[in-house]
Amino acid sequence: MPILKVIEILASSKTSWEDAAANAVKEASKTVRGIRSVNIGNQSAVVEKGKIVEYRINCKISFAIEK
Repeated sequence: MPILKVIEILASSKTSWEDAAANAVKEASKTVRGIRSVNIGNQSAVVEKGKIVEYRINCKISFAIEK
């Protein structure tokens, strides 16, 4: 049975919440191997002049610990 570890990541995107999640996984995968899942816990957006200009998420990324 693998042992999993969870880290929390804050990520953003100018495009969408989905893109912010992809950015989080992309950045985490630079230093973390064995990513198994991403859990989006909170979504927010920055609004300027009545338009969303940045999408933000808090997510938890789980990955397997290597033996």
